[in-house]
Amino acid sequence: MGKNTGFMEYKRGSVEKASVEERLKNYKEFEKPFPEKEATIQAARCMDCGIPFCHGDTGCPVDNLIPEFNDLVYHGKWEEAFENLQKTNNFPEFTGRLCPAPCESACTLGLIDKPVMIKTLEKTIIEKAYSAKIVKPQKPRNKTGKKIAVIGSGPAGLASAQQLARAGHKVVVYEKNDRIGGLLRYGIPDFKMEKSVIDRRLDQLKAEGVEFKTGINVGVDKSAKEILHEYDAMILAMGSEHPRDLPVPGRELQGVHFAMDYLVQQNKANAGDKIPQNIKIDAKGKDVIVIGGGDTGSDCVGTANRQGAKSIIQIEIFPEPPVARPLSTPWPLYPRILQISTSHEEGVVRKWSINTSGFKGKDGVLTSITGYEVKMEESGKFEKIPGSEFEWPADLVFLAMGFVHPVREGLLSELSDMGMKLGTFGTVEARFGTEMTSFQTSIPKIFACGDVRRGQSLIVWAISEGRKCARRVHNFLMAENQ
Repeated sequence: MGKNTGFMEYKRGSVEKASVEERLKNYKEFEKPFPEKEATIQAARCMDCGIPFCHGDTGCPVDNLIPEFNDLVYHGKWEEAFENLQKTNNFPEFTGRLCPAPCESACTLGLIDKPVMIKTLEKTIIEKAYSAKIVKPQKPRNKTGKKIAVIGSGPAGLASAQQLARAGHKVVVYEKNDRIGGLLRYGIPDFKMEKSVIDRRLDQLKAEGVEFKTGINVGVDKSAKEILHEYDAMILAMGSEHPRDLPVPGRELQGVHFAMDYLVQQNKANAGDKIPQNIKIDAKGKDVIVIGGGDTGSDCVGTANRQGAKSIIQIEIFPEPPVARPLSTPWPLYPRILQISTSHEEGVVRKWSINTSGFKGKDGVLTSITGYEVKMEESGKFEKIPGSEFEWPADLVFLAMGFVHPVREGLLSELSDMGMKLGTFGTVEARFGTEMTSFQTSIPKIFACGDVRRGQSLIVWAISEGRKCARRVHNFLMAENQ
């Protein structure tokens, strides 16, 4: 695929970005369009490697046909590349911006050189397709008369809704928030993905027949029994939104927030919503501590920098990862290596092997954070390093330690009372893998996909599960007609 000797002739390129000084002035995306000529060169690096580990579960859970679209880009066949890409991925404009690119970690070229710029090429293909106005609704030829309710409008819910609408079913998506998109809309900062990217795709879904109902929290505003009475099937795609807390002394102090509360508020402000002053979280001129070293923590760093924070420290309890791939995650596995995001480039002090012991304040308001350094033993336990205690000034602390399980109150509680089984970690129990049982819960008309089923995961897994769940629902409903 690509040029036979391309991987020997060309080095991996880079995406041009606005300067840090420039991009901190606003919340807009700052990556510049990838030049077509450079894209063809980068696609030429794709090797004729025999077994392309870049796609499939090891590399790309959504099953993109990566060597094929690389070859098409190399030959300048952009429309064919888009057709190839949309065979497997409903939303390459989302994954091209937000996916951590396990495909690149599994790229065969990565064994001897830097991998192919797969993620950048994916984004370039879809953006050129939008510019050429070839992203069009795919309306069904026939209607089945079946009605399906999708609960949640994140990537899993949207993918399942689009696939089912294209199969001829009537699909209604219920979203508890006032806008469609789930955490794509409210959890991802605009500087990583402007929300017009979601809106243009929603226009396509609406044209294909998908109906959206916002401001309805199923299980609270509308019962599951009502949904099951009105629809032939229901898909649970609400994500896994219950954040991991930090129950230490001082947790109740004003100034300690869950990261998602902070990010959601800023995204709403960017969308034009008025945030009451008494609940506004503003990092301007403040000492900020972010607890958690993942993407959510990084998003808090980028947001705080744009708000004009005085200082930002991001801490992580685990040791600093190595720069190169460790033996514990050999190719083609996704490695745990040091990640430096664009938000980190914008200014932050990162500290590793740090445990938080508590928060201190005055008159109910946060003033500092206390903790100590730890050493990770081979058993996986963390041992305190004597004499390493510290106290740092802090006006704001953001807890960005991940999500533990789906929200149980409301819909899941009601469905549990109706006999639906939950897994050990609070996720919805729905088998994955066997065609006859995939994604189906213990209540036959109810299916589950994405993070609500598998726990906190990647956007590519959400889209993949949404697509596969849709196929299972379609087969289930069509079997009833036979």
